[in-house]
Amino acid sequence: MTEQGVRRSAEQVSAVAPDTASREAGSGLDEVVEQRTTGAGGSSSGSSSGSSASSGSSRSEAARRRAERRAERITAGCTELEQRLADLLRAGLAAAEQEGYGLWEETAARMVDAQAPGLASRVRELGAVPGSGPDWPVRLLEECALLHLLDQGWLGRERLPEGLAAAVRTQVGLPGRAQGPPLRDRWLVLAQYDTADARLTTRRVWLYGVASRRTALLLSYGAAGRAPDLALPVGLALDAEVSAFPGGTPRVALGERFGPPVACGARPEGVTTEGAAACYGEALRGDPWLESVPVTLGRVVPVPDGDSWWLADADADTALPLSPVARSRPGLWRLVALSGGAPVSVFGECGHRGFTPLTAWPGGEGEAVPVH
Repeated sequence: MTEQGVRRSAEQVSAVAPDTASREAGSGLDEVVEQRTTGAGGSSSGSSSGSSASSGSSRSEAARRRAERRAERITAGCTELEQRLADLLRAGLAAAEQEGYGLWEETAARMVDAQAPGLASRVRELGAVPGSGPDWPVRLLEECALLHLLDQGWLGRERLPEGLAAAVRTQVGLPGRAQGPPLRDRWLVLAQYDTADARLTTRRVWLYGVASRRTALLLSYGAAGRAPDLALPVGLALDAEVSAFPGGTPRVALGERFGPPVACGARPEGVTTEGAAACYGEALRGDPWLESVPVTLGRVVPVPDGDSWWLADADADTALPLSPVARSRPGLWRLVALSGGAPVSVFGECGHRGFTPLTAWPGGEGEAVPVH
């Protein structure tokens, strides 16, 4: 299966549009600020119930007005971005290579001013595409089409189904709140890794519910250069409650814990490489901008192919390519050594760039091994 085989095309995206975190890290700073503001806004214990009700109503009204003003700024930003995309296509994609990265950085700054960090992140990514290798105009056109679709999704969000509208809000960069009922389970820690930019560090922790068989994502944030406080050891299980965020994403908020993490011999049930690609394709129906989905592959063998690596099914004639970032990490060699040519189970993120392994288990008995 080639990268184009799992890549979202502009035609496929357009087919979803009539019926229709993030970035998640882009809105992380907004979430931290909102949580601190909310925490500092409580009334004192000596206030009367009437004063508390009045204060609460005033805060709700102020929050509503802030949300309206932000929505107006994002709408203005989307309108401006649509014009810039139209100008780019009118001038031709070759002009993007001549203009250099400065054009995109200026546009991204305008999206930050519009309080749309998700759009700003996507615009910055566009700046790295021109001149990046063979067929870069095709990739640039695909990303422009997805960005145009996101703009149109925001501008027409009132007409979208709630699930898709929630996905648009997340991709634009609006912070959300966990709203689902608490789900208690023994949550196996599948993987944990950090990403960082100039503003903050984002930690992603993947969990697997032993009883519910549900895969969930915890996000936590820290200042730039500092690790977030939340840390869970890979391979252990935590008895706890989690609450889901809206929009059909795997993201959850960690609630009450009922004990420390303990050893757990459970593993997620694996799927074939063909099944993993199908999972990603199905997820794109609800969120056309989704970069990847969590998947556990069962009985796969890492095999080289020139400068590339693939995860090949041991029991079928199918395979998934490893993503470029996975090929550049030392964890690849830990995965190869763990396999030794024999089938292993691998948890990771499957997307249009390929499969990124995060954790692996040997074919027989054995503990989880981080491979990212």
